[in-house]
Amino acid sequence: MTPETIEGPGIRLRPFHLTDAPATATACADPLTQRFLPALPSPYTEADARLWITEGAPGVWATGGAAYAITDRATDQLLGSVGLHDVIPGRQEAAIGYWVAPWARGRGVATAATRTLAERAFTTGTIRLELLTTAENAASQRVALAAGFRHEGVRRSASPRRGGQGRDDLLAWARLANDPPGPTPRLLPDLPDGRVTDGVVELRALGPQHAAQMHDLNTRPEVVASRVPPEPPTRADTERHCREARSRWLCDKAANMVILDATSGATAGTCTLVLDHPPFRQAMIGYSLLPDWRGRGFATRTIRLLTAWGFNEVRLERIWAGTHSGNVASERVLERAGFRREGRTRGGLPSVGNARADCTLYGLLSSDLAPPPGTC
Repeated sequence: MTPETIEGPGIRLRPFHLTDAPATATACADPLTQRFLPALPSPYTEADARLWITEGAPGVWATGGAAYAITDRATDQLLGSVGLHDVIPGRQEAAIGYWVAPWARGRGVATAATRTLAERAFTTGTIRLELLTTAENAASQRVALAAGFRHEGVRRSASPRRGGQGRDDLLAWARLANDPPGPTPRLLPDLPDGRVTDGVVELRALGPQHAAQMHDLNTRPEVVASRVPPEPPTRADTERHCREARSRWLCDKAANMVILDATSGATAGTCTLVLDHPPFRQAMIGYSLLPDWRGRGFATRTIRLLTAWGFNEVRLERIWAGTHSGNVASERVLERAGFRREGRTRGGLPSVGNARADCTLYGLLSSDLAPPPGTC
């Protein structure tokens, strides 16, 4: 590619100018930019910006990559940057990356710039583009999906942390030149209006703000006994689980939700729908409640809301659940929610030590909830 100007929807991609240095410095010193781009100098100064514009960006172009400023088409205001790196001409592939200035976030700038540069790259001989994100950067993963990239897997320990304090995994997203245009379809859609509710119970996406309550819940002995494996998580494990919950959702793995009292907003517990067999339109569910909310019908309401969302929005055909054999309370909840007992798997669940416990299986079909013929 050559450093030419490219017009996109509401944006323009052009080479950096020295007049972009003040805005570049402000954007790259932003805490969120620093958090997800640990290779940036910290603190980031205007001198760093000038060095990037006069030496860094030209160096990217010289090695076969691309380094564009994203600007507003009407005002030429700097909105961010997008570029190509790790170019492998022999394989006709490259990686794409971007950052967006704080004053331009939430306006679709990253998606527009990523689509625009990807389409230009494909017209100049590139066959495959890869985009890498951290597991907790859900906003960047949404950009990848909106720009037509598909989740392919995990690059373990691919990103060094700032200051050499360990390494992080990166999620790999890719788009091919012959992939269909438009956003990548999702198997697990967002909740309508961000929630589902029956007026008593409300389900919302699990997030980092729920870590303290989730740790309290998942370290209680009666909950640990039904965990797989039956071991209490560390506080760090719980915090990471909550930070990465939205990533698992966007990667079509699991929809982790928090159970709330619809009136007060108090947290009552957690529930999950795991998309364990997409080709068969099948998922597994699980739930846990804090002690103050048990015995009040919250579990049954939760399962009904979760399965209704699974059948109506995810378009599942079968939802199943497994309980430790003898967990009568959980069995009653599933039966009240319409599930049928289907059998038992011997040693289906890990237990304490090297032992294993039997698992009682319950299933619910979408047709189980359909009205009888001739009714409305």
